[in-house]
Amino acid sequence: MEAIKYEAAIMAAERGSLTAAASALGYTQSGITRMINSLENELGFALFIRQKRGVKLTENGKIMLPKLRSIVQAQKQANELSASIRGIVQGTLTIGSYFSVSAIWMPAILKQFEERFPKIKIKMLEGGNQEIARWLNEKAVDLCFCAAPDSKTPCDWLPLYQDEMVVWLPKDHPMANQTSYPVAMLSQEKFIHTLPNEDTDQDRLIVAEKLQLNERYTTRDGFTTYNMVEAGLGVSVNQRLISQKWQGAVAEVPLRPAHYVSLGLATPSFKECSPSAQRFIDCVQEMMPELTVADSKTAGN
Repeated sequence: MEAIKYEAAIMAAERGSLTAAASALGYTQSGITRMINSLENELGFALFIRQKRGVKLTENGKIMLPKLRSIVQAQKQANELSASIRGIVQGTLTIGSYFSVSAIWMPAILKQFEERFPKIKIKMLEGGNQEIARWLNEKAVDLCFCAAPDSKTPCDWLPLYQDEMVVWLPKDHPMANQTSYPVAMLSQEKFIHTLPNEDTDQDRLIVAEKLQLNERYTTRDGFTTYNMVEAGLGVSVNQRLISQKWQGAVAEVPLRPAHYVSLGLATPSFKECSPSAQRFIDCVQEMMPELTVADSKTAGN
């Protein structure tokens, strides 16, 4: 079975549409349809349920999807390794990135990486803890720059940085000029919750401290939350890193007791990393001192 057939099936599963899969892979819809039909014939069972609005995996398709990903990944690694042996540095990396890392650190990392390895293509996926756990579980990414996955997520983990959790307060809040903010006081505030019940760092803090919050507003975006705090609509908590370049009238006060988010690199398996992924890991490790010095200076302001 040809690898492109696997890729067609994987893309159709991810996009939920043969048309979208065709567009992403640069084929016609009829071409993608023929590939998937051929793959299903070879396997002896259907991978997809065809619907008017797209496709969805059958139960057998759900079982096969991780295997298809593994085969495609192995093929990609073999191609990269053979190119590396021939002295050619090329490949494709799919990188999952935490929102704060994506906004603050990733541009500088990618610039440095591109200068060194211009023939390695990068596909970026941005998400929170739930999405990253799913990508790692499905082996849909080569690696993720993210918060520490929970113990249920099968992956290898390389911690790189401890990012401080802070409370966001309007500038006229009575605690805005304090050196720390008691976590328990959050229960007395109008709280603005970003992405509730999605295993965010906020959610993990709330569970760890057993907080009963007056959840006045919910949002889907940290920057929206930040602006709402600036407008005096309530308070919130987040990593210090995510708002490093935001210049609003918002006080960022460390929590008491202190809470930190461990940021680092996660991969389905360090032993099975492609040459391109290993080069990216090396680049990140080399750049971390420079990146974290900049973050520390911001925290001190």
